[in-house]
Amino acid sequence: MFDVKTVSMEWGGKTLTLETGRVARQADGAVLATYGETVVLCAVTAAKSVKEGQDFFPLTVHYQEKFFAAGRIPGGFFKRERGATEKETLVSRLIDRPVRPLFPEGFYNEINVIAQVLSYDGECEPDVLAMIAASAALTISGVPFMGPIGAVRVGYEDGAYLLNPKQDAAAAGALDLVVAATGNAVMMVESQARELSEDVMLGAVMFAHDECKKVVNLIIDLAEKAAKEPWAVAVSDNSAIKDQLKKLIGDDIAAAYKLTDKSARSNALNAARDKAKAAFADQDAQTQMVAIKSVKKVEADIVRGAILKDGTRIDGRTTTQIRPIEAMVGFLPRTHGSALFTRGETQAICTTTLGTKDAEQMIDGLEGLSYSSFMLHYNFPPYSVGEVGRFGAPSRRDTGHGKLAWRALQAVLPSKEEFPYTIRVVSDITESNGSSSMATVCGGALSMMDAGVPLTRPVSGIAMGLILEGDEFTVLSDILGDEDHLGDMDFKVAGTSEGITTMQMDIKVAGITKEIFAAALNQAKEGRAHILGEMTKALGSARTELSAHAPRIETLQIDKSKIRDVIGTGGKVIREIVATTGAKVDIDDEGLIKISSSDLSQIEAAKNWILGIVEEPEVGKIYDGKVVTIVDFGAFVNFMGGKDGLVHVSEMKNERVEKPTDVVSEGQAVKVKVLEIDPRGKVRLSMRVVDQETGAELEDTRPPREPREPRGDRGDRGDRRGPRGDRGGRDRGPRRDDRGPRRDRDEGGNPDHMPAFLKGDD
Repeated sequence: MFDVKTVSMEWGGKTLTLETGRVARQADGAVLATYGETVVLCAVTAAKSVKEGQDFFPLTVHYQEKFFAAGRIPGGFFKRERGATEKETLVSRLIDRPVRPLFPEGFYNEINVIAQVLSYDGECEPDVLAMIAASAALTISGVPFMGPIGAVRVGYEDGAYLLNPKQDAAAAGALDLVVAATGNAVMMVESQARELSEDVMLGAVMFAHDECKKVVNLIIDLAEKAAKEPWAVAVSDNSAIKDQLKKLIGDDIAAAYKLTDKSARSNALNAARDKAKAAFADQDAQTQMVAIKSVKKVEADIVRGAILKDGTRIDGRTTTQIRPIEAMVGFLPRTHGSALFTRGETQAICTTTLGTKDAEQMIDGLEGLSYSSFMLHYNFPPYSVGEVGRFGAPSRRDTGHGKLAWRALQAVLPSKEEFPYTIRVVSDITESNGSSSMATVCGGALSMMDAGVPLTRPVSGIAMGLILEGDEFTVLSDILGDEDHLGDMDFKVAGTSEGITTMQMDIKVAGITKEIFAAALNQAKEGRAHILGEMTKALGSARTELSAHAPRIETLQIDKSKIRDVIGTGGKVIREIVATTGAKVDIDDEGLIKISSSDLSQIEAAKNWILGIVEEPEVGKIYDGKVVTIVDFGAFVNFMGGKDGLVHVSEMKNERVEKPTDVVSEGQAVKVKVLEIDPRGKVRLSMRVVDQETGAELEDTRPPREPREPRGDRGDRGDRRGPRGDRGGRDRGPRRDDRGPRRDRDEGGNPDHMPAFLKGDD
C-alpha cells in the first residue's frame, strides 16, 4: 500500500531520518523528518497554473506546533490550536527566508509549505527540523526549487562550538545561531549572542555551513529515490524590452537616483515609470506586465553599476559612510523612559515601561508555561513610508523585526536580582528609509537607559548591503531602502563596544562566500562604533534614578520556613498587608519577596510589616502592638506583625491596676517592651516602661524583683524531707486515685480565653 522511501544518518549524536511515501501522499511533496523523538511533517503543494495578470511569487509558509506533540492540552477557553503564536510566526519566516531566493525569476505559481510538529521530545528542537523537512519536501516535489538547503543550530561554550544544543540551553549560553545553507554558500543567518567577537561569529557560521552540507547530501539521497519529475519552466527572453526601456527612460532613472531626498527621488521615479507604462499602453496585458517588471531591472542595473564602477551611492555617500544621526532622550513627559532616534530618513520613537512581576508575559508552548520579563514590540505604520495601507494587528514582518531587536538588547539586561522589573519596550517607526529594525535597537537602548534600566553597555545596530556581480562585490554600510530592494543582501549586525549581540542575514542570490561575510562583519564593526559614539552624546549611561511615574520595587529575602507566616491562612496576612499599606507584595517559593508601589512610604510600611513577621523578638526592644485578647490577669498583645505576648496587669502601669479593661481595650494600639522570652518561646511584655505617646523608654521606678530560687536548688530541704512515703516517720497512706482528672486552673482567668501556648498545650 505504501511505497516508503527512507534515508538516515547519525548527526550530532542522534539519528536524523527523512521519510516519504507513507503520509500526505496527495501533496506534491511530503516528508516526515525525525530527529531523536521529535517528528515534523512538512507537505508542499503547488498550483499548476498562474493566475492571469499575476506578477509576483506567492510563496506561503506555515509552521504549526501541535500541543499533543508534547502531551499537553492547550490553555485558554478554546482548548485547541488557533492563530499563529509569536514562535510559530518566527519559525515560518525562518523557513521562508532561505528558500524564497532559490526559485527561478519569473516563476509565479502559488506554493504552500505547511510544517507541523507531531512529536516533541524536549531535547531536539523542531524549528531546525522543520527547515530540513521543508527543504526535502520542496526538493522531491518537482517544483523548480534550486536547493536543497540544510539547516543547523550552533551553540558556543568554553571556546567550542556545539551542534544542535537544546534551544533553551543555547539561549542561556553565549550563542544561539541558526544557519541555512546550500552545499556551496550560506543563505540565511539568525542569531543572538553575548558580546562575541567577529572572529567567533564567523567561525560559528562556517562550522554551521560544514554541518549543513551533510544534511544537503542526505536530502539529495532521498531525492534520488523519491523525487518526482521536475516541472518544465519556460524561460522568457525579455532582453529586447529591457533594452527599449533603457533607451526610453534610462537617463530619467539615472537622474532620479542622483536626488538625495527620498520624496523627490520617488516622484521622479514614478514619472519615469508612468512614461514607460504609456509607451506600452497599446500592447497586450502580458507584454505590459513584463515591461513594468523590466523597469525594476533597468533601475537595478543603473544603481548597481554606479556603485561597482565608482562607489557612488544613491544619496551621494561613500560605501562606508553612515547617515547623519540625531538622538534625544526624555522625549515624552509621562513615560518611564523614551527616546527619539533619527538616522537620515529613518526615525523611531522608542518607549520603555517598567512593571511588576504581574506584568510578565505568559507563554504557552510545547515546553509548557513560561514567563518573559522583557518584551519588545515593533510597529510599522504606513505613514512612515508616505503610503496608504493596512493599519492594525502586527504583521509577520513586525513580529520578526521586533524579535531581532529583542535579541540585540537582551544580552545587556541586568539580572532579575539586580533589577526586579518587567520591561516593555515599544518602537513606533515614524519614518523609514532603510533599517528601521536597527533604529529600534539604538532607540530601545537609549529609552531603557532613560528609564533607569542599568544596562551592561549601550547597544547599537547597523544594516549592511551587498552588490555582487560575478567575482566583483561591494559591501555597503547603513543601506537605504532602495539599496536593500536593488541589492543582493540585507545583513544586520548589532552589538556593544565589546562584541556582537545579534546578527541576521538574508540574501537574494545563491549564497555568499566566507570572504564576503568577513568583509561585511569588519565593516559593520566600524559602523557600529560610530553610531555608539553618536548615541553617547544623547545619554552616556543609564540614569541613577527611576522616573517619578515608574513603580518602585524592593526585594526582601526571607527564610523559606517563614513563608507561611507572611502569607497566613488562606492568604489572610498578605492580603491584609496589601490592603493596609497599598503596596503590591509578591513572594516566590524560595522566599524572595518583591514589594512594589510608586509611593516609597507604602513600600516602607509593607517592608516593616513583613520584617516584623519574620524577625525574632529581641529582649529589651520596644515594638508597636495591638491588643487582641483581654483576660483577668492581663492582655495579650500582637506585635511584630504575627507574634503574641502577655502584658500582665502588673506591667500595665506603675500604679496598681484593678482590672486590665481599666487600661486597655481590644484593638487598641499600644507600645510594648520585651521583658523576657522563655525557652518555650513565651514572651512577657511591659507597657509601663514605655511612653505610650512617643514610644520612648521610661525609667523603671519599681524596686527590682528578688530573683526566684531555681527549683531543685533550695538548700538542704530535700534532705530533711526524706524519701516519699517516709517523711518524719509519718505514714501518709496511699495516694488518692479516685479524685478524677485534675481541673484546669489558672490565676483566676478562664482557661478557654487563654492561647494554647500559655495553657501549656503543644
